[in-house]
Amino acid sequence: MMEDYGYDLPVLLIVEDDPGLRNQLKWSFAERYRVLTAEDRETALERAKKAEPQVVTLDLGLPPNSGGVSEGFATLEGILKLSPATKVIVITGNDDRANAVRAIGLGAYDFYHKPIEPEMLALVVDRAFRLYGLEEENRKLARLHITSPLDGVIAASPKMHELCRLLEQLAPTNLSVLLLGESGTGKEVLARALHRLSSRANGPFVAINSAAIPENLLEAELFGYEKGAFTDAAKQTKGKIELAQGGTLFLDEIGDMPLALQPKLLRFLQERTIERIGGRREIAVDVRVVCATHQNMERLIREGRFREDLYFRINETTLHLPPLRERREDIQVLARAFLHRYNLEMKKNLLDFTEAALMAMEEYDWPGNVRELQGRVKTAVALARGPKIDVPELKLPAATQTRRLLTLREARDLAERQAICAALSAAKGSVSKAAELLDVTRPTLYALLNKFDLKV
Repeated sequence: MMEDYGYDLPVLLIVEDDPGLRNQLKWSFAERYRVLTAEDRETALERAKKAEPQVVTLDLGLPPNSGGVSEGFATLEGILKLSPATKVIVITGNDDRANAVRAIGLGAYDFYHKPIEPEMLALVVDRAFRLYGLEEENRKLARLHITSPLDGVIAASPKMHELCRLLEQLAPTNLSVLLLGESGTGKEVLARALHRLSSRANGPFVAINSAAIPENLLEAELFGYEKGAFTDAAKQTKGKIELAQGGTLFLDEIGDMPLALQPKLLRFLQERTIERIGGRREIAVDVRVVCATHQNMERLIREGRFREDLYFRINETTLHLPPLRERREDIQVLARAFLHRYNLEMKKNLLDFTEAALMAMEEYDWPGNVRELQGRVKTAVALARGPKIDVPELKLPAATQTRRLLTLREARDLAERQAICAALSAAKGSVSKAAELLDVTRPTLYALLNKFDLKV
């Protein structure tokens, strides 16, 4: 029968065929953990499936082949298939380094050489539980943020949560929005979220990149043209502005808009009418305009490369997207979201990133921002041989410093702070609703807001 005490404690599964050693280990851990035991692969997998242990100690020499390791490796693979996040500590012979390394390659958390000293093994087990707890907090936060009210926006940092709240406030209005930020920060992602939250969500979202289209073709792309307007105009063609009727027009890299075309764009924004090239009829267009650029617009105006009156038209309100290096709390959440996406696309089953890979990602400055992170993770998923993505697959420099593990108090504070920010974002700033989402009372939430110096 399965042991039935200590259900409020973390679960440790001991897989050991020696009954004396099994009982010794069971009682040495019984005060801190809910300890389950198994003597063979079948029992181990049954208990792993039912109890979902956070940590497992696994002797590779299991019956019916106690002198070999085939049953032990099959048990390891079976446990990790049931729960990839479980920390499995493999017990090997003192001179069995090759199998220890093989176990790590298959996804084991650590190994311990016989003979077993319970106090030394306890240090390894306690560390495994601590790491599992930290990773579980990260997974909870990742799930919370990926299902944020701004569909498609993945964020864990206070800066991005504040930006999301502003976006939610602006969405129901018809104000023109200018998104400023470095290349790759996710300006189009925010523009699409703004569109989905607006009353125009059922209308089209039409995007055009002013820097990607030659100047002599951009006018035709924007305004369309009549049949015979120029040599290749074989039929009447609607432009992007007209195609966005009833929806949102996203003008990306507006800072690269040719100076000669700016007056015509300004007239459209003022009058909300257009004329196709070669046409004589004014066409009324009802669209919301969202613009974006990585350039310094004030400098462009000073240099005479952008009209000031047009700038004021597109800049009824401005949102600044911080670069990834200024919101490092988002790096792991984004990386794991991309890992999940490309696991599905490429039919891979990579479990996570190694500790070294996480450290390297956190230390790297990401000049290409989110777009660069996405590209590196995609390549790493394609190259990785598993079970986890390491630094070489990401093609990043190794971290120069060892990352200090958080204390449990620090980990709790970080998790609480980020969960509160997410709840306030989901509740649109309502403390009562946020308290309900967090399953705490309003006074408790107010106390936490004061503790973390958070403003509603």
